[in-house]
Amino acid sequence: MAAPNSKATLKEYALRQLGKPVLDINVDDDQIDDIIDDALQYFAEYHYDGTIRTFLKHQINDNDLANQKQDASIGQSTTGSHISSNMTFKEGQGYVVLPESVLSVLRIFPFVDKSGLNMFDLRYQLRLNDLYDISSTSIIQYEMVQNHIQLLDEILIGQVPIRFNKAQNRLYLDMDWSNAVTSGEYILIDCYRKIDPTQFTDIYNDVWLKKYVTALIKKQWGQNLSKFEGVQLPGGVTLQGRQILEDANTEIEKLEEQSNLLQTESALMMG
Repeated sequence: MAAPNSKATLKEYALRQLGKPVLDINVDDDQIDDIIDDALQYFAEYHYDGTIRTFLKHQINDNDLANQKQDASIGQSTTGSHISSNMTFKEGQGYVVLPESVLSVLRIFPFVDKSGLNMFDLRYQLRLNDLYDISSTSIIQYEMVQNHIQLLDEILIGQVPIRFNKAQNRLYLDMDWSNAVTSGEYILIDCYRKIDPTQFTDIYNDVWLKKYVTALIKKQWGQNLSKFEGVQLPGGVTLQGRQILEDANTEIEKLEEQSNLLQTESALMMG
């Protein structure tokens, strides 16, 4: 059989692992579709191969600036003894909408471009005066000076505070939108994005995912049969759905523990 490369082929692979066509797997197709969707979601959020660190850029336009300078009204009614039970609040709309595939945001890069150095820049003067002969300058001293300049930059200028929640898909930039950014400038976002399995079909052939989907279908199979626990079929066969369910839960627990362990090790290796 070919390696799974879609939801349909992954479904058939998992059913064969459970005994199809020798055994009748008592799980509905809609249940299996839900299971595969849940497994892909878990893979994206908790497995180290389900996401990739990427950089997204967004160009600010006039409409963005006009919308983000306005405030949204929030009305809140409270119960109890208060001076006023109905109060209105304002919330800033200084955010950009990110794709649903973005799971977390690490930072945004400074708006000030420091790559194009000019003669009045401190780093330019340092290179001009001290690095005309690279062999005469200590790398240690140069690194210490660079760290000191970076520290001064963080203290005097700082970074733009950000807030992000994947349920909203909004990246809030807590800054003065009137002065900090102009139309035409870019926001460069350092983030983690989940990999789209419809575009990168190798995900369906991941060893861990195949085992996880198989275990989840086995769990659903056990749950379905457990409703008829102890029922004796013609020929003296007795349904044992409870045992199938317990075995599946044990397999799922081991797989999720393995995923969490590998994710932790991957984070340590990447720093």
